[in-house]
Amino acid sequence: MRKGRTGESARTGRPHTAWVLPGVLFFAFFAVAPMALAFYLSFTKWNGLGDPEPVGLANWEKLLQDPRLTQSLTVTVLLTVVSWAFQTVVSLLLGVWAAGRQRNRAFLSAVFFVPFLLSSTAISLLFYALLDPNFGIIRRDTLGTTSGAFLAIVFVGGWQFIPFHTLIYQGGARQIPEVLYQAAAMDGAGRYRQFFSITLPQLRNTMTTSSVLMIVGSLTYFETVLILTQGGPGTDTAILPYLMYEAGFKSYDFGYASALASFLVVAATALSLLLVRLSGFGAMRSTREGM
Repeated sequence: MRKGRTGESARTGRPHTAWVLPGVLFFAFFAVAPMALAFYLSFTKWNGLGDPEPVGLANWEKLLQDPRLTQSLTVTVLLTVVSWAFQTVVSLLLGVWAAGRQRNRAFLSAVFFVPFLLSSTAISLLFYALLDPNFGIIRRDTLGTTSGAFLAIVFVGGWQFIPFHTLIYQGGARQIPEVLYQAAAMDGAGRYRQFFSITLPQLRNTMTTSSVLMIVGSLTYFETVLILTQGGPGTDTAILPYLMYEAGFKSYDFGYASALASFLVVAATALSLLLVRLSGFGAMRSTREGM
């Protein structure tokens, strides 16, 4: 009877499989189905009207032979690396600080989170006005130079998404057992030594999670580039999503745009899986004391 009651209790405490059905249906309808449709369209010729015309591997051959692809891929990778470095350093420091007991910490943390609540379009329009060479706060053509346009995209993206990653690091830092810092203090370790010897190692898995989100987000930048630079000056900031936009909504070549989209999905997925594999995130175990 005791064993039966234990088994019944375990079955009762476990959520039923039906609870995942809404999430699975939502993901299938809004993520899997569009990706499958884009992959199908990548083997067709379609201008948005009529029926798609099958063309085999023509769009993929065009993709591999497109001279703009190399430059666009280079800009995309560079933007991803610089954005990751900028956002990781700032959000890590802010997150660790926000996890402490400083005065007005809760109020300032709420203020820091405000940019993430705004849309990318609104933020891009705001900074486009601020960077206007005639009426903005900087009386120079910042967006008219390659370095200025690139750094503007990095800064605007970081200004919006650093609060989100700060929240991730804040949650991770609060899970670090306080006894570790107490023991380090008794051994004479200062604040900086505790940060590099305790905080950073304990936040390794948190950093992996944040990095995957940053990388995927950087690979899918679009509104910021479209509004701030429109791929310019010239094609110096024409990243892959913007190249896809031009192919689909300027040239009306939705087959080639779908090939670019499929390539971007495969690249982002492969890069994320590689990062998870190299970081050991798949074999993650809790680092909390006693767990």
